[in-house]
Amino acid sequence: MVKVGEYNILKVLRAVDFGLYLDDGAEGILLPKRFVPAGTNIGDELKVFLYHDGEDRLIATTQEPKGVLGDIVRLKAISVTSHGAFLDNGLMKDIFVPKSKQIIGMRANGEYLVKIYLDEQTGRMAATEKLGSFFNNDDLTVKELEVVDLIVYRKSDIGYVCIINNKHTGVLHFNEIYRSIEIGDKFKGFVKKIYPTENKIDLSAGTPGYKRVEGESEKIMRLLKENNGYLPYNDKSAPESIYGFFQMSKKSFKMAVGNLYREKKITLEQTGIKSVE
Repeated sequence: MVKVGEYNILKVLRAVDFGLYLDDGAEGILLPKRFVPAGTNIGDELKVFLYHDGEDRLIATTQEPKGVLGDIVRLKAISVTSHGAFLDNGLMKDIFVPKSKQIIGMRANGEYLVKIYLDEQTGRMAATEKLGSFFNNDDLTVKELEVVDLIVYRKSDIGYVCIINNKHTGVLHFNEIYRSIEIGDKFKGFVKKIYPTENKIDLSAGTPGYKRVEGESEKIMRLLKENNGYLPYNDKSAPESIYGFFQMSKKSFKMAVGNLYREKKITLEQTGIKSVE
């Protein structure tokens, strides 16, 4: 069984002037000539993505879409009609968002966070901006200090609500953010705290505990080596300056510096830190 909206491994059945037909257990699925890898032969297996073209035919491509079935991605609106909007998913055919699946209406050139799904009536890929029903915190599958995948969902009064592993939501508080972030950004984080009474989750970026310090300690030592063994940053430096240079929070910087000092790898100078030769 082939799967629409996903990658499939299919065998080459036959060649025609305009491409290759791939084995789907029936008459075959066309891989247009422009997407055929050089040197492909009959009987070879190819990894292809399957979707419906503008004439509603199932077609294969070796192009990589920006999102596959089930993904939550930020996509740009190419055009808008009275029935819905078409978003650029990186393929020859744009993905459709019905008007009923939009929150306040989309506009051309705007970027929107959507989930890709398979329309039950048409069997075609589509997208929805209404994400709330796809995740909840009733039965949590994560625990405190667990490293998770985060997607920035929306801004709140206290921080950014993030989607956790495409299943739950949690809050990345403003005091845990040390760089500019936008809706749709994806990065690793960890579960800082779970409040059992309501299953609310507080989040942090990066990885927890000693592993985090260890990785950032190594980064500081590398940067010291690249800058002749001295860096003009210490516990009196502004958080923004530290993040701008090290890409880490001031708290993480101080933890890492303390670790390196105890290991006698650096000395603490009045205006910065210096590696021990």
